Amino acid sequence: MKRDQSGDEQGAHSVPKSRFATRLRNYFLTGLVITGPIGITLWLTWTFIQWVDGWVKPIVPRAYNPETYLPFPVPGLGLILAILILTIVGFLAANFLGRSLLSVGESLVNRMPLVRNLYSGLKQIFETVLDERSNSFSKAALVEYPRKGLWAIVFISTETKGEVARRLKDKAETVSVFLPTTPNPTSGFLLFVPREDVIELSMGVEDAAKLVISAGLVNPNYPEVLADYVEDPMPEKSAT
Repeated sequence: MKRDQSGDEQGAHSVPKSRFATRLRNYFLTGLVITGPIGITLWLTWTFIQWVDGWVKPIVPRAYNPETYLPFPVPGLGLILAILILTIVGFLAANFLGRSLLSVGESLVNRMPLVRNLYSGLKQIFETVLDERSNSFSKAALVEYPRKGLWAIVFISTETKGEVARRLKDKAETVSVFLPTTPNPTSGFLLFVPREDVIELSMGVEDAAKLVISAGLVNPNYPEVLADYVEDPMPEKSAT
């Protein structure tokens, strides 16, 4: 009987210990979930600021560098100067003289065999991505890839244009989509898919990107809705 009682006492003590260990583990995981994204975001932001400062500060004359007159360095100064310089360049390029100089510079670049291809491609990409009127990657969708029965998330770019559209006009009306890879969505494949084979999603592009980056672990909330928004029929009026 003594052994049984001692065994029961040890079991009674082990239960609170296991619960306490479980709580500690849950507290640790909760703290990791909260501080992890914050810490990584701050680290990436600080790294970006230091990277820009390292490029911009050395080209600023000492007479115009506020750190010359201050006893401490100013983090982010290079980033602020870079934003000001880009804004001034944009302002100058918006007037007639700036457009004239820009056209002359582009004409010189277009005469260089290898540089012109690189410049024209990069210019088109930047204009497409930064154009506020552009609807690039405004929708996420599903297509069957890489074979029938398997589905992949894609980002709809635009309707197929140019020679590709002309070559495919007799086959199907196609749309240009970008199929990202996991977990790096910056690489992927450009596909020309028939419009009827594309299933548009209600989730936004950012939510779809999170789904791709997390390999399906992070799913956006999808509220339940009534199928086809069927409305109840109007009640018949009672005869009076």
